[in-house]
Amino acid sequence: MSPLAPPVADRTGRHRRPESLADEPRPVPVYRVSTLLESDTWVPGPRSARHHRPASQRRTASHRAAAPTRPPVTGSHRAPGTIPLESWLLMGKKRQQILLASLVAVGLVLIAVPGARSRDGLDAINAAARATGNHAQQQKGGTAATDPAKPKPTPAASAPADVPVVPSTGPAKPKNKDAGPANSLRVTGSTAVALTFDDGPDPAQTPQILALLDKYQIKATFCLVGQNVVKHPEIVREIVADGHTLCNHTWNHSLTIGKDKPEQIRADLARTDAAIEAAAPGVKIPFFRAPGGNFTDRLVDVAAADGMTSLYWQVDPQDWLHKTGETDVAHTARVVAEIKKDVRPGAIVLSHDFNQPDTIAAYAKLLPWFKANFTLGIPGEPAAPAATTSPAATPTPTDTATPEPSPSASVDPAAAPATGDDSDAR
Repeated sequence: MSPLAPPVADRTGRHRRPESLADEPRPVPVYRVSTLLESDTWVPGPRSARHHRPASQRRTASHRAAAPTRPPVTGSHRAPGTIPLESWLLMGKKRQQILLASLVAVGLVLIAVPGARSRDGLDAINAAARATGNHAQQQKGGTAATDPAKPKPTPAASAPADVPVVPSTGPAKPKNKDAGPANSLRVTGSTAVALTFDDGPDPAQTPQILALLDKYQIKATFCLVGQNVVKHPEIVREIVADGHTLCNHTWNHSLTIGKDKPEQIRADLARTDAAIEAAAPGVKIPFFRAPGGNFTDRLVDVAAADGMTSLYWQVDPQDWLHKTGETDVAHTARVVAEIKKDVRPGAIVLSHDFNQPDTIAAYAKLLPWFKANFTLGIPGEPAAPAATTSPAATPTPTDTATPEPSPSASVDPAAAPATGDDSDAR
């Protein structure tokens, strides 16, 4: 049998090792059939004619030269079909730019939204807050100087004629140093000192402060909460019968009412007014006080449209604050000392008759001191000169021992018997 001698293979492909000795043809061992059978190694022979491509279809050197060249392969170990490292880096750079642009856009939105809300100017303010607008009551001889540029809204039936209100005129006016937040009323406008009591009526404490005020013939202002009015309408009638002034203090003492919409504020104030008028038909409600003193321009405007002047304060003894470890005696002494230290002619004094027995004890000591050192009255009313004789003593000489009436308000003869009966009952 003749030996099988296959031609030497041309090892010039892309898998050839660079600078290899394979460039030189090496003899291929020749095996006989018997050798192949013994070693189980087979070397292919020349391919038959049917496996050869026709000459017309063979690629010549010119075809190979015209074939497009492949891009250089980056990395010697990169798997076929994967993306080069440079492409990954470029893609990462674009994604970082997109992420950065997105973060900048989100930041601009976060900055713009609070800015738009702050322009509404409805953030609740406290005692140290700014005052803008034109809502302070200005009176000369008991009448207010109204602004002709904007007609005054028609007041409600319960609005008093002697306490006019100046509505907002649009652009902010220079702050009045004597005005409270949103230009609410901070002083009385005269030398009279005004006493105000908030959050009632209280079935236990309000009758006690009424008895003390009656004893010294002092008139005060009571800021009533609508829910408490519904529970104790008889005490509202007692306050009115004693000649005191009423103030709307919202329906449920909402500390955030200044942030509500105008129609919500108007509904709250109207509901409270209706409860007060149901308890004491025909009564006037000249004032409004925001719980916590949290006045806003919107809140003051709505109250003014309803015929109520927004009432702030100048003296706050914080009688509602019971410090840790402070006894009732110490609390009472602190309230007395704070009021005596801060009160000035024309000041409005804030106190509370609802659930504050120590406040009643403090005013048992304060009222004679007030009577001896100040003229007491109602905010917005002119201070009356000190009375040298009692008008009630002229027709009845035997009444010389009766305390003289308050210089800030006249005593209703029809209410006098009821007042006397209440004092006896207390």
